Amino acid sequence: MKMMRNAVRVALFGGMMALAGCGSVRGLFDGRGSDTQNVPPGNAETSEKIIEKEIYGREGRPDSTIWDIFRAREDAGKVGAVNRYIWNASLDVLDFLPVESVDPFTGVITTGYGTPPGSGRAYRATIYVSDPALDARSLNVALMTRSGPVDGATVRAVEDAILTRARQLRARDGNL
Repeated sequence: MKMMRNAVRVALFGGMMALAGCGSVRGLFDGRGSDTQNVPPGNAETSEKIIEKEIYGREGRPDSTIWDIFRAREDAGKVGAVNRYIWNASLDVLDFLPVESVDPFTGVITTGYGTPPGSGRAYRATIYVSDPALDARSLNVALMTRSGPVDGATVRAVEDAILTRARQLRARDGNL
């Protein structure tokens, strides 16, 4: 029985020594002290980054943890990095234009040429939603015809229509 305990102690001690040898701290037992030979003197912030890169790898300390899933979420009115009401209103108001590309993370919607109902002129639009706020500064619209850019009054009218529709969508969601 006593021999069994001693064997377990020796095995545990050997396992702990093996695990200690796998650590990232080098030089503690060979007389050199801690591994500070790669750390430049002076700037503590730079030294900290170098140490973190050695411990955590090339990227340094991770930006998020597993506990981030339990934190409060951001505004539900955002799609990627843009306001979902302005985004959806842009697609609603300009639904007569064929969509070529959308990217909700950068906030850009690019359309092809299309003719609005009751008009004979073809338009093309690029919409940039720059901010998650439901604000006029968040929306930038560029309209073109086949013959060149459209005048400012037409662009402002389209922006106003998009913002009005966005406010309607927001009010409808608020009434739920």
